[in-house]
Amino acid sequence: QHSNDAASMGRDRGRREPATQGPASEEPVHRRQAKKRGGPAQRASLRTTTEEDEEDSAGPGDDDDDEELDGLGVPLDSVVKVWCVHSTPNFSLPWQRRRQYRSSGSGFCIDAKRRVIITNAHCVEWHTQVKVQRRGSDTKHLAKVMSIGWEADCAVLTVEDDEFWEGIKVVQLSKKVPHLEEHVLCVGFPVGGDTISVTSGVVSRVEVMTYAHSSSELLGIQIDAAINSGNSGGPAFNANGECLGMAFQSLGADQAENIGYVIPTVVLMHFLNDLLKHGRYTGFPTLSIETQTMENTHLREAYGMSPKQKGLLVNRIAPTAAVAKLLKVGDVLLSFDGETIANDGTILFRKHERVAFSWLVAQKFYGEPAELTVLRDGKLLELKLEKLHPEVPLVPVHLFGQKHQGPSYLIVAGLVFTTLSVPFLRSEFGEEWDCEAPVEIVHRMMHQHAEEHGEQLVVLTQVLAHDLTVGYEELENMLLESVNDVKVKNLRQVMEIVNSCDSEFLRFHLHNNLVLVLKAKDARKATPEALEQHGIPAATSSDLIAETPTPEANSPAAA
Repeated sequence: QHSNDAASMGRDRGRREPATQGPASEEPVHRRQAKKRGGPAQRASLRTTTEEDEEDSAGPGDDDDDEELDGLGVPLDSVVKVWCVHSTPNFSLPWQRRRQYRSSGSGFCIDAKRRVIITNAHCVEWHTQVKVQRRGSDTKHLAKVMSIGWEADCAVLTVEDDEFWEGIKVVQLSKKVPHLEEHVLCVGFPVGGDTISVTSGVVSRVEVMTYAHSSSELLGIQIDAAINSGNSGGPAFNANGECLGMAFQSLGADQAENIGYVIPTVVLMHFLNDLLKHGRYTGFPTLSIETQTMENTHLREAYGMSPKQKGLLVNRIAPTAAVAKLLKVGDVLLSFDGETIANDGTILFRKHERVAFSWLVAQKFYGEPAELTVLRDGKLLELKLEKLHPEVPLVPVHLFGQKHQGPSYLIVAGLVFTTLSVPFLRSEFGEEWDCEAPVEIVHRMMHQHAEEHGEQLVVLTQVLAHDLTVGYEELENMLLESVNDVKVKNLRQVMEIVNSCDSEFLRFHLHNNLVLVLKAKDARKATPEALEQHGIPAATSSDLIAETPTPEANSPAAA
C-alpha cells in the first residue's frame, strides 16, 4: 500500500489506506472474493438446452467425456465442491448474530494419507457447518475445519467418512513460482452451473499484492483465465499438471475484464509448513515499521548514504514490534538477511523481476532470527534480531482465531460499548468506512499503535432508549477516552471501573471533549431494565463474563 504524497510512505501494517481522489488508474482497487453465495435461482441470460443438445449429450456409461478430460493432464477428481453455512456476528448489535446464509466454493485434496483438503479461508469464515462433495458424486460429506490461515486466505479441511477418500486423486504442488506467459488451467465449481468448470489462460503478472480477505500484503499471481464466484479454493494447474496456486479473488467487471488472482504455492507451502512447524497457524511475519523511499539524491546525501548504497528510511516503529528495541527512527534499512533493499523498497525476485521487500520478511516464520544492515548516523551497523514475533494490533483487521469468536461488548444503563475493529467499521459505515467514519476514529485506526499487550480502543456505539439516558440519544460511535478520570486501556478495564465505582457519579469522557455523566447507583439499577426493555440476553459478552465473575455470582444468595 502506497500513499500518493511526495514522501511515498510505505506501511508494513496490513491496513487499508484511505481512498484518495485522482485519475481513474490511481483509484483504490477493490477486489472481490470469488465465493459463490447461495440463494434464489440466478437471473442470468443463459442459453437453454434444446432437445437435440440433450440427445447428443453423453449418457450413462459413455466414457468419451472422461477420456477427453483425462487428456487435460490434470487430476480433476481431486477437486471438490465446498458447501458452507455461515453465521456472521452482528457488529452493530454485538449480542446477536445475523441471519445465516449458505455459500459454495471449491477445494482440492493435497494429501490422501493424512486426509487433507485445502480451500480458501473466506469460503469457511464464521462457519457453522461445512460439507464437501466430490466430482460426479451425489453425496455431500460433513467436513471439519482443522486450521485457518487468515492472512493467506487458506484453510485446511478433513473428512472422517472413509467412503469419501476411496480412489481420490491428489494434487501435486509445484515448488516454483510460474513465469510470465506460462499456461494456466483453473478448475472449480463457479457460478453458472453445478458441475465442474475448466478455464484456461496465461500468467500475466507476479507481484506482492493486497489479499482482499485480510488486507495482508503477500505474493500473488495475476492470470487472464476467468475466475468467477465459486472458483475460490480451486486449483490452478500448469502445463505439467502441477498445481501452481489456488484461485481466490478477481477484479470486478466494472473495473477490468478477465483479471483473476491466484495464491502461489510458495504461500500455500508456508501456511502448511507453519502448521507442521508450530502445530498451529502463527502467521506471516512483518517488521511492523513505516518506511520512506530514498529515491531522492538530496535525501540520501542528508542521511550519509554513499552513491552505491541503497535502502529505506525508517519513519516509525510500532512499540510492540519485534524490532522496536533494535531499530531507531532515522535508520536507513539497507538489507534484510543479506538481501539488498533498493531505494524504491523492492528486492530482486528473479531476473528482470522485482517485488516489495515485505515478501522477504513474510517468507520467514515467527520465532526465527533475522539479520538487518542499517546506516545510523553515517555508521554501518549489522544488527541481529533474535526472534520475530507479531505486533499487538490496536485495531484488529479481523477477529478470527481469537478465543471469543465475535465482538466484545458492555452495556451500562443503555450505553453500549464495544471495541474498535475493521469489521465493526464495515458494519457501521460500509466498505467506504475510511471516508464515512468520524475523522477521529479513522485517524486513530491509521496512525495509532498499541503500546502494550491487551490495549484496545473502546467505542460508545449507541445509546439505548431509557429514562436515565434522556439527552444522550445522539451520542453514537464515539471513542471513550476515560472513565472517572482513568484513561481507558481496554473494555475489561471499563467494566471493572464501573463495577467497583464507589463515588456518586460515573463520568465517561468521550473524544471531542464530550462528557457523559450518570449516577453510579441508578446506572447499575437501570442496566437490567434496559436489557429487558430491548430484549438483550446479557449486559456483557461471554468473554468478559467467563473471565471476570460478577459480584452477584459470588454472593451468598447466588450460591
